[in-house]
Amino acid sequence: MKKVKVRLQPIVSRINMPTIIKTTVLPGDSIESIIVATQVGEIFYIRRGVIGTLADIRQQVLQLGGTSGGYDERGLLGLAFHPQFYYNGLFYLHYSAAGTQGPTAFSESFKPNPCDPGTLNLKWINREQQYDHIDTLEEWILPSNGQPQRRRTLLNIRRPFLNHNGINSLNFSPETGNLVLTTGDGGSAYDPFNLSQNIMEIAGKIIEMDVGMHTFTDHPPVVTRFNELPVPIQETLTVIAKGVRNIPGISYQRFNNHYVKYAGIVGQELVESVYSFVHYTPVPVTQIVQASMMGADLAQEELINFGWRGWEGALPTSVPRDCSANAMLNEKTIAYYDEALKTSVLRLQPLTSYYHEDSRPDKFGGIALTGVQAYSGNEIPDLTGSVVFTDLARKQANSPVRGVLAYTRLKADCGPNDYTVMDTDYHFGSQAAYYVGLGANMNQTRLFLGVYGSMKVADAHLGTVFEIVPWGP
Repeated sequence: MKKVKVRLQPIVSRINMPTIIKTTVLPGDSIESIIVATQVGEIFYIRRGVIGTLADIRQQVLQLGGTSGGYDERGLLGLAFHPQFYYNGLFYLHYSAAGTQGPTAFSESFKPNPCDPGTLNLKWINREQQYDHIDTLEEWILPSNGQPQRRRTLLNIRRPFLNHNGINSLNFSPETGNLVLTTGDGGSAYDPFNLSQNIMEIAGKIIEMDVGMHTFTDHPPVVTRFNELPVPIQETLTVIAKGVRNIPGISYQRFNNHYVKYAGIVGQELVESVYSFVHYTPVPVTQIVQASMMGADLAQEELINFGWRGWEGALPTSVPRDCSANAMLNEKTIAYYDEALKTSVLRLQPLTSYYHEDSRPDKFGGIALTGVQAYSGNEIPDLTGSVVFTDLARKQANSPVRGVLAYTRLKADCGPNDYTVMDTDYHFGSQAAYYVGLGANMNQTRLFLGVYGSMKVADAHLGTVFEIVPWGP
């Protein structure tokens, strides 16, 4: 694949952490507006170079960074506009709700010990007392003349830890017209309760919701498992995939008569991975619950399985340990051997992977995948038909922090492919530049990048949104 050079063209600066970037046509308008959602709860629109506020839910979002030294993975997690938004004004928000901090939060320091079975099969027992916060999924409306208003709550999900709640977690599927919710595994490290592989758990899944089916349940219960939901809500839900650790959304790309789905999974210790799939068999939640009530095993072979926690990308999940005899080396012990064996055939292989340690001159050592976006435009011809992805920050010593842009594409045989790092023409100076968000316009012919000057959401107004444009003049 060619070495692609692009330029970063600033659109708006000095905003809070810009983790969601997309476009829509506002009701009564004639052109697309760029929409930027910040992690703290602001939603801006940018139209003809002018920025305005579409919605501000900072009061509804849990206060961020207070107990975690400024770093946080909660907040406004997802924003999606209904396919008929121009006509009906409906949009959807997924966020960590204010006032929902759990009475007793878990420690974040879990690390499995392969020699101690007691650390490998922990259970989340006292769920109503031991949890970190509650994430809510809501339907909102933008009236033709007025302020945005919440119409109804669709889900309330209790989360055990503060991290792995999903990033850019809401999209509408162009195939089914349904709202797609991506959830992380619940947090901490190594998915201590193995929620992602448990089909009954909401955590660690890709879920579709038919928002056209009105459940008449405006205040759904706070739940962690599908069987705790009222039946009318269960009937709106299907599960597409499981085995998710943490996921920066899902991107669809039209190819012949199908849509390719791209999803990135944030790694644990070793590797970050981008996946692709076309065909899948969604499993209705009512079917999942019924099978459980009857004590039957639900056939899940057709369900997309990303393999976590038995697999970290293409590698069996392992626990690294420093080698005392040589500081340059470390030992890696497979953490969940039985689970890796069980899911080895069923799991989806990554389209491409990049590693946390990689000394090759044309590669990089990554930290965390923060965005995956298909590109169908022609402005940057070497990228046409590819999938672009971002990492938070390249591992490099004695230099300012810089995120990474890279791309890959589907091969004719649909097998794994390599990736290529993109060169960017922008000088951030001595300021840190963490790449925290990646987005596109409605037909994926324009790409947008969210950059922040800190990893801490509590450090305010350090954000810039760029458009990724051709290198030339």
